Amino acid sequence: MILSYKGWRNCFLFCLGLFIGTAFCMKWLETRFYFQGELFTIIGLEISYPAERIMSILYLADPAVQTLLKAHLYFDFVFMAGAYGGIASLCMMARYKVKKNRLRQLLLAFAWLQLVAWGCDIRENLFLLQWMSAKPYIGTTIYVYHLYVLIKWSLAIAGILLSIPVLCWKRNG
Repeated sequence: MILSYKGWRNCFLFCLGLFIGTAFCMKWLETRFYFQGELFTIIGLEISYPAERIMSILYLADPAVQTLLKAHLYFDFVFMAGAYGGIASLCMMARYKVKKNRLRQLLLAFAWLQLVAWGCDIRENLFLLQWMSAKPYIGTTIYVYHLYVLIKWSLAIAGILLSIPVLCWKRNG
């Protein structure tokens, strides 16, 4: 199916609605993420916390907090559709604005690469959900987990940084 610029814009707006709605829900849930009297964050779990802290949070947090964290991760699956679908739509909208074939191909590639980023984000959430239910020693699996996080963020940010300037500066087709 080939969409026009207007079709991709409509797809983007739908994804933006998913993104905003689920982001609001997830942010509200995050205000209740306390472990040992301190607030923890999803970004911390993704990027900055060492394996020992991640295990402590996932395994020893209050059952109510674990339930909220699971709900957050399930909301995140819907959020992903909005985020990666929106970035892919931005890339395709930008593709309609340029005439240079290489840039058009690059934008198309980054639109498709959002599927890879989405897959990495799904796997990242599945790691957390599995760790919460099975409570294994994370060990070196944390490096694989962080690799998924790195790939996800790199592809998403690259898609945004490539498409938005084109959309802002290329007003004419």
